[in-house]
Amino acid sequence: MIDTASVPAPTAKSKEPTLTPEALHALVLQSLDDDQAQEVVTIPLEGKSNIADHMVVASGRSSRQVASMAQKLAERIKKAGRHARIEGLPSADWVLIDAEDVIVHLFRPEVRSFYNLERMWAFGDAPEVASQ
Repeated sequence: MIDTASVPAPTAKSKEPTLTPEALHALVLQSLDDDQAQEVVTIPLEGKSNIADHMVVASGRSSRQVASMAQKLAERIKKAGRHARIEGLPSADWVLIDAEDVIVHLFRPEVRSFYNLERMWAFGDAPEVASQ
């Protein structure tokens, strides 16, 4: 006979994500809007790439604003029950947030224009402008 009291309960890691990719995308857009991100653009990747369903590209006015937006966004994503990995935070010229189904690139304006990710990932389609 098995003692069920000694069987560990399922961990939080085994739970399904609490947000759908679309809800996560909406959370990202709302967070960026709340933090006054500039030139927010969404590039739909579903069916074009298996890395994510959406890519969001936005700008901040300064490195300080980019870093602040990235930290707040990562906290909001984690609070919603999803994982968020951040790269590039120390210099905050270009910060990448990998939230699994949504990839977010936050730039200072001159760095964004230099790399021009929208053109690279648009696959000939015009990216969707999420907000101004």
